[in-house]
Amino acid sequence: MSALHSVLVTGASTGIGKACALWMDRLGWRVFAGVRKQDDADALRQLGSERLHPIFIDVTDAASVAAATNEVTQLVGADGLNGLVNNAGVAFGGVLEFMPLDHLRRQIEINVIGQVAVTQPLIPLLRKRRGRIVNMSSMAGRSATPVMGPYSASKFALEAISDALRLELSPWDIHVALVEPGKIDTPIWQKSLAAAREWLADYPPEAQQLYGPLIDKALKSVGKTGGIPADEVAKAVAHALTAERPRARYVVGSDAQLRIWIERLPDRLRDRLIAAKMPKYGQRMNKE
Repeated sequence: MSALHSVLVTGASTGIGKACALWMDRLGWRVFAGVRKQDDADALRQLGSERLHPIFIDVTDAASVAAATNEVTQLVGADGLNGLVNNAGVAFGGVLEFMPLDHLRRQIEINVIGQVAVTQPLIPLLRKRRGRIVNMSSMAGRSATPVMGPYSASKFALEAISDALRLELSPWDIHVALVEPGKIDTPIWQKSLAAAREWLADYPPEAQQLYGPLIDKALKSVGKTGGIPADEVAKAVAHALTAERPRARYVVGSDAQLRIWIERLPDRLRDRLIAAKMPKYGQRMNKE
């Protein structure tokens, strides 16, 4: 009898991570669902089967990552790990001229360094089963837009790391896939909106004078609800983990497909299309 398939999903308390953990649980996998709070662990236990095992992990804390790695290692033993879904992440926005560098550093620390910190110690377990790594990117990892530069920077970096890692691990048949969703119905944007409003209070008055209309439109856009269900992303993750021939990239959502098309245009035309949707501000306002 073959060993039970096992996967670790980080950031499983809400949104995409939660959907992925429950989806793989329903497929009969043993799921280590990464959370940071006891309430989230309890909620997942209520929704999942006995195969779903919440595990506490903060991807930015070395001791937490080490403890989670040890726990997973003890539970899977010699069977190894079939999958790792690096989903934990945050979305920080802001105009780059005034964004505090500590905010930018934290964005990179969570969305890039944290993913590598989790992946490194688990590679030996993945090697035992020719396991797979799925990194949760975003359409922002292929298309940078105003105010979302910090978030896009982190996802562009994750794309580069994933491509390099896929090649480096290919001798052991450890496939690395990227999932690139568009607009998803997930709490991450509401959390981002709350953080943005808090940080904007610390911006100098000059920021609002120069970028006010752009900032206001970005806040309204982030605050809008909607998007496709997180289960659509979970389906793509499941394919990356189980398919005989998994893809290197999974673009999820019609808006994501449109952004891919826009990014294929010449840079000047691409910029004009995006700028046409932007409000008038700064020098463009003064020229009128």
